[in-house]
Amino acid sequence: MSTSPAPKDEALVRLADVTKRFGDGPAALDAVSGEVKGGAITGLVGPDGAGKTTLIRLMTGLMMPDSGTVDVLGFNTQKNPAAIQASIGYMPQRFGLYEDLSVQENLDLYADLRDLPKAERSSAFEELLTFTDLKRFTTRLAGKLSGGMKQKLGLACALLKKPRLLLLDEPGVGVDPISRRDLWKMVENLTQEGIGVLWSTAYLDEAEACDHVLLLNQGKLLFSGKPHDLTGRVEDRVFKVSGITGRRRQVLAELLQTKGVIDGVIQGDAIRLVTGKDETPDIGGAAGEAKLAPTPARFEDAFIDMLGGGPGGRSKLAEAQAPPSEMGDRPVIEAHGLTKRFGDFTAADKITFDISRGEIFGLLGPNGAGKSTTFKMLCGLLKPTEGEGRVAGFDLRKDAAVARNQLGYMAQKFSLYGDLTVMQNLEFFAGVYGLRGARQRERIELMTDIFDFGRHARHSAKDLPLGLKQRLALACAVMHEPRALFLDEPTSGVDPITRREFWTHINALVEKGVTVLVTTHFMDEAEYCDRISLIYRGRSIALGSPDELKARVATKEQPDPTMEDAFIALVQESETEEEAA
Repeated sequence: MSTSPAPKDEALVRLADVTKRFGDGPAALDAVSGEVKGGAITGLVGPDGAGKTTLIRLMTGLMMPDSGTVDVLGFNTQKNPAAIQASIGYMPQRFGLYEDLSVQENLDLYADLRDLPKAERSSAFEELLTFTDLKRFTTRLAGKLSGGMKQKLGLACALLKKPRLLLLDEPGVGVDPISRRDLWKMVENLTQEGIGVLWSTAYLDEAEACDHVLLLNQGKLLFSGKPHDLTGRVEDRVFKVSGITGRRRQVLAELLQTKGVIDGVIQGDAIRLVTGKDETPDIGGAAGEAKLAPTPARFEDAFIDMLGGGPGGRSKLAEAQAPPSEMGDRPVIEAHGLTKRFGDFTAADKITFDISRGEIFGLLGPNGAGKSTTFKMLCGLLKPTEGEGRVAGFDLRKDAAVARNQLGYMAQKFSLYGDLTVMQNLEFFAGVYGLRGARQRERIELMTDIFDFGRHARHSAKDLPLGLKQRLALACAVMHEPRALFLDEPTSGVDPITRREFWTHINALVEKGVTVLVTTHFMDEAEYCDRISLIYRGRSIALGSPDELKARVATKEQPDPTMEDAFIALVQESETEEEAA
């Protein structure tokens, strides 16, 4: 795929004091300045609501700034948007694939829309299908593709006219680690051909892979520069606490209340801490004989530091939670040979595991692997073809309604009622879970106080910022003090402070005896799990703690693999075994 190379120092996009408002609220973008250069990947980084999509739309000329200037490929967006749109590739966050058309039919349609000459189409399609590894799937309907394959098709459509500048709006959202790594390799190859790439993302680990970063939060530009320049600010202030005795979640909560600690997360059997400037935490009281050692800083560590630190380790939600009654030695969640077939296709094949009281259990797997099918069978949303699932001892086939009252469910996509207010959602879900009268009023008042809903009680749920939507969804899921929480990618897109707050509540609830089943594409969140089942092609291919799974793939060349490394290596190992069988 050839295009006119652009030197790395050539600015393809110039932003000067760009401001954009919608209505009377705070500016969506507030005097943002920066550049996107050719032959490089520029990361536009920040949580949902930071202003990333607004800035990209301004670059495309689909929207105009209220003040400031946006110049793209030498054209001013206000004076010549058509010239810009003819010269760039643009992949929106919700890419407009036609799901009832095949891969090839989508390429044909976008070739027509982009006015690609007929004589050039055959070679362009061949090159793009090879580049994205979609050649085998040209007749498959786009709606039948996995999330990663849809993103690859979207990328192919955006590249039909060989742009000098490629704008990608969150291409990695909801995509498994393998597909994300594939997308990164493709985009890195494009920069070798001189294409300038803007990669928008809420995943802070992706920021570290960029050549340059524009870091946004609440419409303001917090940082512009090389990722390691920001990470270097906390380089000597990040530590790993290992050799912990006792429950690491309880130790983390205590460490987060320790003077000098501004952030902390669980990392397998260890805990990762970030300290304030010139601070060395005294971990003796909380972690006993555990060892404190420096560890490499990450981009997220520096972002948390810029935001003033995390939310601490206290959970008012867990403090108000009554411990679930004992069930003896019986697991709270049970899957025995769970199988689901759709026609000739087996989505989940004999999935078996037990989850004990006060345990976090993770379901991980690539897009389309079967983890969501397994998840839905266990929370009573999908009837299994074979096998048995139980929650709190209740059979999901025979006692589905009773079983569902023992669990709280937080969906991947915001599943509350957008046209209802915050208070109406709380009242509705309290009623669904059987709360009445004084008990209902008491629980709603408690949730309103804990999550600070008072100022937003009459706001429609659909108009809330993502962080508040997530708090509302969690409040509704725990309203009835369930024995088990089912969390389906619960923190996708939210800012790191809200993610920390969320896991502070979950960790503390687990300490009270609540059982958690979670799916996630954030590999650092997988570290919070006590055990993980890795699902691939409908089967469980690995089961163990995060550290056990990482140790299983460790080599001399890679003695300390990350959770993402383990995920990819175990899937590749399973593929090799299948091919040999």
